Amino acid sequence: MSDASSPPSSTSPASPGAIRTASPAAPGGPGDAADPRRWWGLVVIALAQLMVVLDATIVNIAMPSAQKALGIGEGDKAWMITAYTLAFGGLLLLGGRIADLVGRKRTFVIGLVGFAVASAIGGAAQTPGMLFAARALQGVFGALLAPSALSLMTTTFTDPRERGKAFGIYGALAGAGGAIGLLLGGVLTEYLDWRWCLYVNIPIALVAVIGASVLLHDRPGHREARLDVPGVLLGCGGLVAVVYGFSEAEALGWGDSEVLALLIGGALLLAGFVLWQTRTATPLLPLRVLADRDRAGSFLTMGLATVGMFGLFLFMTYYLQGILGYSPVRTGLAFLPMSAAIMIGSTQISARLLPRTPPRLLMVPGMLLGASGLALLTFLEVDSAYATHVLPGMLLLGLGMGLTFMPVFSTATSGVRPQDAGVTSAMVNTSQQVGGSLGTALLNTLAASATGTYVDAHLTGGADRARVLREGMVHGFTQALWWGVGAMLLAALVAGLLVTAGPAARGHQAPAGGH
Repeated sequence: MSDASSPPSSTSPASPGAIRTASPAAPGGPGDAADPRRWWGLVVIALAQLMVVLDATIVNIAMPSAQKALGIGEGDKAWMITAYTLAFGGLLLLGGRIADLVGRKRTFVIGLVGFAVASAIGGAAQTPGMLFAARALQGVFGALLAPSALSLMTTTFTDPRERGKAFGIYGALAGAGGAIGLLLGGVLTEYLDWRWCLYVNIPIALVAVIGASVLLHDRPGHREARLDVPGVLLGCGGLVAVVYGFSEAEALGWGDSEVLALLIGGALLLAGFVLWQTRTATPLLPLRVLADRDRAGSFLTMGLATVGMFGLFLFMTYYLQGILGYSPVRTGLAFLPMSAAIMIGSTQISARLLPRTPPRLLMVPGMLLGASGLALLTFLEVDSAYATHVLPGMLLLGLGMGLTFMPVFSTATSGVRPQDAGVTSAMVNTSQQVGGSLGTALLNTLAASATGTYVDAHLTGGADRARVLREGMVHGFTQALWWGVGAMLLAALVAGLLVTAGPAARGHQAPAGGH
C-alpha cells in the first residue's frame, strides 16, 4: 500500500489527511493521528480534478458557437481542443516532477490560480489566436495541477479502507468528468453563452484555492534535487510530438509526411529519454517507477481503456446530435446514465471490494464489461432508439470503466516513494491523455475511411443522398467502435497478466525501490 508499509518518518503528509494515517501494518501506532478534516480536503482535490477533466470535453459542444463568434476557419477549429490536450499531455511529467521538488500543495494552488487566469483570458478572447493561446495555457497549468492532486491523494490516504473510498471518488470523477463536461457545455452554451464554458472554471478554482489554503497540508519539497533539464527536453518534447501527431492524423491521415515525422520523431525522442534516464543522477522519471510490474500494468491498462472511452465520447456526440437530432443539452443529458454507472462502479463496487480483492479481479471484469458495452453500440442504425439501443451499451461501458479506473489509480500509486509521488501521478494522467489522444485520432480516422467506402458503394443513381450519407456516418462509427472493443479486450489481457498484486488490506506491496 502506498507509504503504508513505510516507516512513519517516510510518510509524506499532504492534505486533509496530511497528518499520518494509521499504517495497516501497525494500526494506531504512535504518532498516527488522522486529520479529521481530510475528507473535506478530498472534496477540494476532487473539485480540482473535475475541473481539469471536464475541460477536455466542455468546449466540444461550444465549438460551433465560438467558431462563428470569432471567425475561426474550418481547418483551425480543432485547435480549440488540440491546444489544451497538447500542452496538458506533453507537460504532465514535468508538472509531476515540479510537484515533487517544490511541494505538492504549492503547485496545486499555483495550478488552480493559473488555470483560472487562463480560463478568464479564453472567455474574453476576441481573436482565434487569443482563444488558442488561452487553451494552451490552461493545459500548462492543468499539467501542474493534475499530478499534484493525485499525489496529494496518494500521500494522504494510506489506510486500505480509507484509500479505497477516496480513490473510488477520484476514479468516478476521472471517468465521469468527460460526460459531465458535455452536459455542462450544452447547458452553458444553450442558456448563457459559449464563453461561460471557460468562465465557469473561475468560481470552481476560487473555491478550491480557499479550500486548499485551509484544509491541505504538505511538507516541503525536495529542493536539494536538481531538475533534469535534458530529460525535460527529451521527455516532454517526445510526448508533445506524439500527442500532436495523433491529433493531426485525424485531419491529415496516418500516411501524411508531417504526421509520420511527428510520430517517428516523438518515438525517437522518447527512446532517447529512456536511455538518458538510465544515466543521469537526477532523472525526471526514475525508472524504478516503471520497474514495478503492477504499476506498469496499471499504466498500460489505463492507456488502452481510454482509447475506447474517448472514441465513444466523440462518436456518440456526433450520433446523438447529427443523426438523432438532439440539442446540446439533450445530448449532455443522454450521457448522464453513463456517468451514474461510472460513479456506482467506482464508489459502490470497486471501493468496497478493493481492500479484500486483488485489483485485477476488478480490472479484468471491468474491461470485459466495457468491451461488451462498446460491442452493443456497434449495432446502432440511423433510426435506433436511445432507450433500447444506446442506453444499454452506455450503462455497461460506464459500469466497466467505474470498476477499472479506481483500482488502476490506487494500484499505480501504491507503494511509491514519497519523493516520486508527483511524477508517478503524472504517469497515470499521461497514460490516460495519450490513450485518449490516440483513441480520438485513430478511431476517427478509421470511421472516416469506413464512411467514405460505404458512401462510394451505396451512392448510386436513384439513392437518397442524405440518407446514404447518414447511413455511411453510422457505419463508420460502428466499424471504428470494434477497434475500441479490441483495445478494451487487450486492456483486460494486460491487467490479467501483469497486475498480480493482492488485496490492499494485506499490505501486499512494499514501496518501490525497497524504501
